[in-house]
Amino acid sequence: MTTIAVVTAGLSQPSSTRLLADKLAAAVSTALPDVKIEVVELRDLAIDVTKNMLTGFPSPALRAAIDTVTAADGLIAVTPVFTASYSGLFKSFFDVLDQKALDGKPVLIGATGGTERHSLVLDFALRPLFAYLRAEPVATAVYAASSDWASPGDLDTRASRAGRELASRLSSEGAAAAPDSGFVPFEQLLRAGE
Repeated sequence: MTTIAVVTAGLSQPSSTRLLADKLAAAVSTALPDVKIEVVELRDLAIDVTKNMLTGFPSPALRAAIDTVTAADGLIAVTPVFTASYSGLFKSFFDVLDQKALDGKPVLIGATGGTERHSLVLDFALRPLFAYLRAEPVATAVYAASSDWASPGDLDTRASRAGRELASRLSSEGAAAAPDSGFVPFEQLLRAGE
């Protein structure tokens, strides 16, 4: 069975960040029915993450969360936007992972914020973070502003597309299904021009 870890860094309960994470997980489950979803709620691990940053030793709860993320076949990572970037809690969690823990792991990235103005956080903060960690983000990232929740039609469409892309990467037919996303890697374009 395919396993997806969902890391969500919302601070309130309920949180729009968790709502987006659940929406993305549901989209992947729809596209890839035989999937196990395991949620890591960073709000519950905030003190453990901080103590690990100071001591270098994870608590049992943090160790379980780290193991969930590193053992998963794929990752959904969603953060609220603070000061035009991901939250400190979100970044601190990924800082405590082994540097090679996400090598080659497909990841669907998402973020939430008050206005659409912060949507560039996906490309200017989250993609570089996961590139550094050598993960492989899918082409479609999903940002949800407060206004998206009032009439979620477009948000549902974007979530569905991103879910299909992650599911396609995780399925055994991933290579055959990838062209449906419309995304062609830059390296492939270069080779085509030779």
